[in-house]
This record gives sequence, structure tokens and C-alpha cells, in this order.
Amino acid sequence: MAERIFKKPKSLPPGATIGVVAPASPFKREDLEQGLSILKARGYAIHLADGLFETQGYLAGDDCLRAEQLHTTFCDPRVDAILCARGGFGSLRLLSLLDYELIGAHPKPFIGFSDISALHQAFLIKAGLVTFHGPMVCTLARGDAVTQTSLWQAVGQNQPVQVSVRDQHHRMVMPGKAQGLFVGGNLATLCHLLGTRYAASYENCILFIEETGEAPYRIDRMLMQMKLAGCLDGVCGLVLGSFTNCGEEGDVERLVRQLFDARPIPVMAGVSAGHCDRNVTLPMGIQAYLDADRGELRFLENATLSNAPTC
Repeated sequence: MAERIFKKPKSLPPGATIGVVAPASPFKREDLEQGLSILKARGYAIHLADGLFETQGYLAGDDCLRAEQLHTTFCDPRVDAILCARGGFGSLRLLSLLDYELIGAHPKPFIGFSDISALHQAFLIKAGLVTFHGPMVCTLARGDAVTQTSLWQAVGQNQPVQVSVRDQHHRMVMPGKAQGLFVGGNLATLCHLLGTRYAASYENCILFIEETGEAPYRIDRMLMQMKLAGCLDGVCGLVLGSFTNCGEEGDVERLVRQLFDARPIPVMAGVSAGHCDRNVTLPMGIQAYLDADRGELRFLENATLSNAPTC
């Protein structure tokens, strides 16, 4: 996968239209409205996908409806970017229903996290798209100013993203430097993809993982599952995002040290991405450079193409 060249979307221009989809669980309207207000305050127009407010138990409508939201929104020429309303559960159910050739023919910034990690990986593998691990509409209001600034910079500025954690909570778990394709997402979701045609080999990749509400023994089990499946064999670096309510500080880092004891790789913890108040946006599917000693994650190429008119 690291040798492939992935399709980049155009950057998001001022006054662009953002399409909102719900590929996973339903949401509170109050949370959605708060997030939409933030988008509108920045001058963006909003397009709500048909059936956005449907519910079916813990899902935001039936599978076909949610898959069609993605097809329609990607193909809609009025929509410049796609922002998920919420994560939760259900993205995995859509993977076999999606037309990846159609989606890949209409690259747009696609943004979300948590359960949406299944779509990030599927779009990368099957559609060849660069996507963005970042906040969703219903989490925007809970995020701090850095969360919002990071999002707009990642999708709206045609320049490489840089993440420095030296002034945050940088923890060098294992020393070293690495360069590779940046991929990953929610740990449990990535594990759920193992054994399917949407599983990935992370050879020559910098893998990012985050999680919430999982006890250390469950984190241990998931990491060991990935190791036994062989998908960690060629990983060249590891970035740990937020592990909210996942045991004591240092528990996950200790597990990671054990995991890579026989094959040390650079590992950096403390990146504020995932289920936390500060959720910085990380492009998925482009080359990155990791310096675990200095607490730096630097993307080596633009995640978007220029939206400037060509002559």
C-alpha cells in the first residue's frame, strides 16, 4: 500500500459547500445544530444529505440509505467536501455496498473519526483516496480552538500539515525516526477489518491509533490480534493519539513497548487526535516523517490540490 499514489481532493475554498452525511449512528439534533452554526459562521454553505435524520435503532437509517448518502454526496457537483455528522456504529456495514470506482472518480475532502475509520481505510484501499481523520459536525462545538484551526488548515490550505507535541504532552515511547505512508484510525475499528478484504498491510507505513473507553486488557488483546494477523510486521513507526478512559497514563505505552520489544520502531505518544477535546486533523494516505525523540510529526506533501483556477 505504501508504494501506491493516492488521489488528493481539491482544497476547500472560502464559501464552499460542505455536505453532511450520517454513515454510522444517529445523533442529537442539538449537537448537529451547534456544529452547523460553527460551519456557517466561517462562511460555509451546508448541504444535508437526504435521510440524514432517519433512525433505525443504533443506526442512522438502514444500510442502503446510508450508503446512498455517500454515493450521492460524492457525486453532487454542488458539494465541495463531506463531513460526517457522527461516528458510533455502522460504518462497517456499508463497506460491501459502496461503489468505490464511483467514489474514487469524485475525490473530495472526507472528514471524520472513530467508527468512520472503517471508511477511511476502505476509501484508501478500494478507491485510492486521501481522506482526513478529524472532528465531525456533532463534535465541533466540544473541540477547542486548535481543533477547528487544525481542520481548516488541513483541508483549506494547500500546504503540508505539521503536528508538534513538544509543547503538549509529548512522550517518546520508543526512540527513532521514520518516514512512511500515514494511515490508521480507531484501534477497535481497525481490528474489526482484519480478515476482510478491507484489511490493510501497514508495511512501510506510519500507523496512527486512538481509542476510548477500553480497559488495558482489551487494548492488549487488540494490539496482539493485529500482531498475530501480521499487519504490524512492516510498520515503520507508530503514533499514539488519545486513549481516553483506557486505564492509567502509561498503560498503553507499556503494552506497545512489549509489542515491539523484538523489533524496535519509533513510537510517539501524546498526539491530541481522537476522542478528546483537542482533536487535530490528520491526513490519511500521504507521506509523513516521524521524529519520536523531538515530538514531531511532519507531512511531506500537500494533502490537497490547489483550488486556484488554471489558465
